[in-house]
Amino acid sequence: MARKVYQGTTNDKERSMQKLIMAVGEVISIKGYKGLTPTNIAKTAGLDRRLITLYFGTVDHLVETYVKSKDYWLSAAGNATALIKANKGNDTKTILESILNNQLDYFYNSQEMQKVVLWQISERTALMSAVSQESEEMSKSFFALSDIELRGENIDLRAVSALLVAGIYYLVLHANSTDSLFCEIDLNTENGMNRIKKAISLVLENTYKN
Repeated sequence: MARKVYQGTTNDKERSMQKLIMAVGEVISIKGYKGLTPTNIAKTAGLDRRLITLYFGTVDHLVETYVKSKDYWLSAAGNATALIKANKGNDTKTILESILNNQLDYFYNSQEMQKVVLWQISERTALMSAVSQESEEMSKSFFALSDIELRGENIDLRAVSALLVAGIYYLVLHANSTDSLFCEIDLNTENGMNRIKKAISLVLENTYKN
């Protein structure tokens, strides 16, 4: 039988750091950003809270380490990055529709991202400002392509996109927190989700026609 080899204090430290980092995500999902206390994080990780100071200095640095390791917006965009790279400035409607539909699905199913977005819009912090800036990077790549396709057209695609993204955020947060209808649509049903996706498609189709 193979003898188990002790990995040493370095790997113990790395495992403990990883446990603390992952605990941040669990706390965010369950308690929201207001629950990100040393006690809650350490308890969730099953570790001594003093390790947070030892390994990360402060809780803020630990939370920053976690949030920066999670690219919610890239995950929510699905295969948009590949579509953008392959595009030459034509049929950008297909890309935008794909981004919005994937964002709707991902955001609806990710309690963690919902809590992060709530944090983003309710607290002015340097961390959330940095996260917001990072989420804009993919938008810049997409709009550079759409500008080529829509050159000379009187279409403010950025404003239309902003309204659609904001609508997705609000509808999901509303459905998650109240479990009630919005404009007589139940987003917690397959039919409700399909109706919103059809509306997104219709809005984009009419936008690109103008």
